[in-house]
Amino acid sequence: MQSYDVTAESPATPAAVWSLLLDPHSWPVWTPIDALETEQSVGLSADGRDGVGAIRAFRTGKVVTKERITALEPERLFAYEGTENPYLRDYQAAIELTELPGGGTRIRWHGTFTARVGTRSFQQWYLRRFMQTMATGLAEHATKQTEHHNQT
Repeated sequence: MQSYDVTAESPATPAAVWSLLLDPHSWPVWTPIDALETEQSVGLSADGRDGVGAIRAFRTGKVVTKERITALEPERLFAYEGTENPYLRDYQAAIELTELPGGGTRIRWHGTFTARVGTRSFQQWYLRRFMQTMATGLAEHATKQTEHHNQT
């Protein structure tokens, strides 16, 4: 079993960060993901606030991966598992939000997986880098949205 564990911080509140995690349509805006494939997803919420059991299909390049939400603790924990991924098996991940002293949010995104033989060292390197980009993008987008909201 392999793993990654990355963090990012934002001056945005946990509530602001949480709303982005729940809305799968926002993910391609703040991540390297190209698109949410709604026709391949299952149980998406019309209001952009998916619940436990929803399966989100995301496309990056030509690769589509599917992930099922497994746990939600509002403004604290968003967990999911891979249900379809051509490169990884047994993929489980969690995004933990912690309010920082004085305001803001620490985002900890961590997961475990089994990569195909022959790709393990590459997948370890690639996923750590990719997931750091995801966490940083989430933090930066939440910050921008908070700043925009405060200006209006």
